[in-house]
Amino acid sequence: MNRELTIRTLTDGGQTAADVAGWIATFVDGAQRTLDLAQYDFHLDGETRTIVGGAIERAAARGVRIRFAYNVDHRNPIPVPPPPEPDVQLIATLPVERRAVAGVPDLMHHKYVVRDGNTVWTGSMNWTDDSFTRQENVVVLVDSAEIARAFNRDFEQVWTRDEVEETGFVAPAWHGGVRAWFTPGHGEDLSHRIAKCIGRARRRVRICSPVITTGPVLGTLAQVISEGRLDVAGCVDQTQVRGVVYQWNLNGNSSWKLPLLERVMAGPFTGKLSTPYSAEGSVHDFMHAKITVADDAVFVGSFNLSRSGEKNAENVLEIENADLADRLASFVDGVRSRYPQVDLSGVG
Repeated sequence: MNRELTIRTLTDGGQTAADVAGWIATFVDGAQRTLDLAQYDFHLDGETRTIVGGAIERAAARGVRIRFAYNVDHRNPIPVPPPPEPDVQLIATLPVERRAVAGVPDLMHHKYVVRDGNTVWTGSMNWTDDSFTRQENVVVLVDSAEIARAFNRDFEQVWTRDEVEETGFVAPAWHGGVRAWFTPGHGEDLSHRIAKCIGRARRRVRICSPVITTGPVLGTLAQVISEGRLDVAGCVDQTQVRGVVYQWNLNGNSSWKLPLLERVMAGPFTGKLSTPYSAEGSVHDFMHAKITVADDAVFVGSFNLSRSGEKNAENVLEIENADLADRLASFVDGVRSRYPQVDLSGVG
């Protein structure tokens, strides 16, 4: 299969909002027939609103059909951090077909675009000014009709079905060293697949994930770290991990995971001390990248390594590519070098 992968990585303060908005505009400007957007969060102001909104308007003016699905009305117990509400007023001004997806009880957490049924934009980055400038993120562009068809099948489920739990039923199939995973249809399968690759690794494991709470991954990580046979390292969002520990201590339902989490975090993991969430509009500077590298296998997308991630509508690309694995392992090392060792002391 002829395919081109384009990877862009973002760090806190490492790029301007206008530059990232320009990446999006360039992608949208390439559309000739269709654009299907599944966006968890969409908040743009001033220059970025003009750049991205202008590209969408130009696409509509040349006859591109644009569908925009976004998450609303989440009423589950508050996750860490609480889910945002997208700028519905901004979306209403755009020349798009709109679908508000009720994230009840779980989130429509995708951040992807399918262009002309041939090319996919995906990754961890929401389309917000803070995501562009204050978060660690990864964006992946895949030029592949086969992969795009998988995303189109998922989008049709998101667009037409009433509940998030009815989506993600797209079988993961290899196409030239790449396959797409979707949840919740294959949520538990994805966690087990990532854990299996970690357990089979012989040289290295690198992880960026805001939290790590899914049982298969947490248990496998604790095992390989304790065995000491692998080069394992990573970075989390320390503020969010401490919030998870607080919740587990409070409700007790997942307290069995605490020793595993403590073992993993006491190993080679650092954590970003992000700004705690505030309803008054605090900066969203989370460590937001979602990457797992196990030897030459890469998992990258919107999926947190969490139990809630298995139940949300998420997507992940599994890629077998040694050069890409080296590049993203180096990115993880660069991110983790910026932050201190995770400290879970004093969390009641």
